[in-house]
Amino acid sequence: MSVQKIGILTSGGDCGGLNAVIKGVAKTCHFFQIEAYIIPNGYAGLYNLCDLTELPLLSLERLDRFPVYRAGSEAGNSRVKISKIAAHHKYERIQEGLRKFNLDALVIAGGDDTGSVAVDLTEKGISCVHAPKTMDLDLMTYSVGGDSTINLIADFAKSLYTTGETHNRIIILEVFGRYAGHTAFRGGIASDADIILIPEVHADFDIVYEHSKKTLMRRIHASDNHSGVVMAIIAEGLKDSSGSELVDENSPTDSFGHRPLIGAGAYSAKQLEMRLRSDLEMQNFMKETGQFVEGIHEFPEVRQIRPTHLVRCGKTTAMDVNFGMEIGSASVHLIRKGVFGVTVCSYQKGKIAYMECKQAIQQRYVDPADIAAYEAMGVCFGRKSQTLIELQHQESKKETQEKLQSPIFPDPIFMEQKNTPWRPY
Repeated sequence: MSVQKIGILTSGGDCGGLNAVIKGVAKTCHFFQIEAYIIPNGYAGLYNLCDLTELPLLSLERLDRFPVYRAGSEAGNSRVKISKIAAHHKYERIQEGLRKFNLDALVIAGGDDTGSVAVDLTEKGISCVHAPKTMDLDLMTYSVGGDSTINLIADFAKSLYTTGETHNRIIILEVFGRYAGHTAFRGGIASDADIILIPEVHADFDIVYEHSKKTLMRRIHASDNHSGVVMAIIAEGLKDSSGSELVDENSPTDSFGHRPLIGAGAYSAKQLEMRLRSDLEMQNFMKETGQFVEGIHEFPEVRQIRPTHLVRCGKTTAMDVNFGMEIGSASVHLIRKGVFGVTVCSYQKGKIAYMECKQAIQQRYVDPADIAAYEAMGVCFGRKSQTLIELQHQESKKETQEKLQSPIFPDPIFMEQKNTPWRPY
């Protein structure tokens, strides 16, 4: 198809790699002499497009104003679900805005909620390509932002070891991850965490407490200055032993139907403190190691930290810069070929892999086999360790090695074996 102008918008939460997507789109547009425009403020901006007088044109000079390695989004975000807008002619209004600025197609970067709106727009005749973005990594493909967030989580945890060890504390670091615990899992492993609690495993705090207690006592006993720390990384979507999500039932839902979470870190800290207060063995240990002060310091402190949006900001890792620019560029190629309603999976070796957006936005969870592997190495996930009776193994053939992208993130080629549709460009 003949393409003259493309609009770019980002939606949902911001994270590392979004600016790389924007630059990947815009610079590829320059190569093909296509004009690339920012649609500010996500789907809110798209809905109000017809009321705007101008859009930012991403000229080379304008692209110089934000570096590719900076997190956040130059296009701005909002959490708006188009189908929830009460106005009867909302889709006609969007079409009117696109016609006003002569935009031939949209590149939309976002996660599963954003992708669901892209599916909706496609079904209403609006030409869209979805660039996967979610630091939670809970889409069917790798999503820009995941690696940047994992590295930030690991860096925060590594920095907290010093203050934790100074005060002999149990440190709880609560991070994002409402439905899937990929970033808590991988960030925890990268920072040598003792405990990792994720939504996929219903936490038994008796098990968590015993692991915390034994680990802290062992470290302090082994230290000539009676110093030790326990590090726990906990995803915000932690479920209790009954499998219930920790949400504020009195708060209204957002446009995507989500209620605010009440704080997995604070909940976990209270669970551990309750057990510490009633544990006579821990009190005797505090006395043996010269820490006990009656009425003032009778048990170890539990401190919970929530970096919240600090894991979304700052710098984008090299992996996310590369992936972001590649899927941004691939989006332009797909638009030029008239391929819409799809999510870009990868752009490697001269081939673009993509899949139907409806399939891409399905939830992807941490594999239990991966958890069991680290339980065998002594990491606590809030359950009784699963016995690894026999691991599957096979020789890695050359053709398999060429397909394999990462041991952490799935490759779209392997998705074919799971009956998930994808197509090479």
